[in-house]
Amino acid sequence: MSRIGKIPVAIPAGVDVKIEGSLFKVKGPKGELSINLYPGISAEAEGGSIHFKPEAGREEELSPFHGLNRALAQNMIIGVTQGFAKKLKIIGTGYQAQLKGKTVSLQVGFCNPVEMEIPQGLTVEVPNPTEIQISGIDKQAVGDFAARVRKVRPPEPYKGKGIRYHDEVVRRKAGKAMSAG
Repeated sequence: MSRIGKIPVAIPAGVDVKIEGSLFKVKGPKGELSINLYPGISAEAEGGSIHFKPEAGREEELSPFHGLNRALAQNMIIGVTQGFAKKLKIIGTGYQAQLKGKTVSLQVGFCNPVEMEIPQGLTVEVPNPTEIQISGIDKQAVGDFAARVRKVRPPEPYKGKGIRYHDEVVRRKAGKAMSAG
């Protein structure tokens, strides 16, 4: 059995958990999320915690999905109580971001600005032209949108220009050197 899957998930106050067959729903102060559990994995809420169990006789086969479903449930509970956020930094002369309604406009060295539609359920803030904050209750959606924004102009290794995560460290390379010949 999965070591992660064995750990019970605590249900904080103000969070409602419903398990209807393979459908797992979580409702909290920030919103509501649901997933379908992997076939063969069952969940049951006892007291103030949720326990996940693989089908008898298939423990070894279902071990990876046992831990996965437990981790997804934990992230859903964190999402509806606290939420998730990613920060991006834009580095480069003239590089900047603007919020235009439901789109983010990125000027990152191309001749035209790159317009990106903000997905449903996410909040994007641009506190200053070189920072982007993406937040929401779904960890996967927040991370996916942040990765798509970063992919527009990933940081390059020579000058470090581009879009990077707030805590990302870009390893710099030495450029061409003049030879004394």
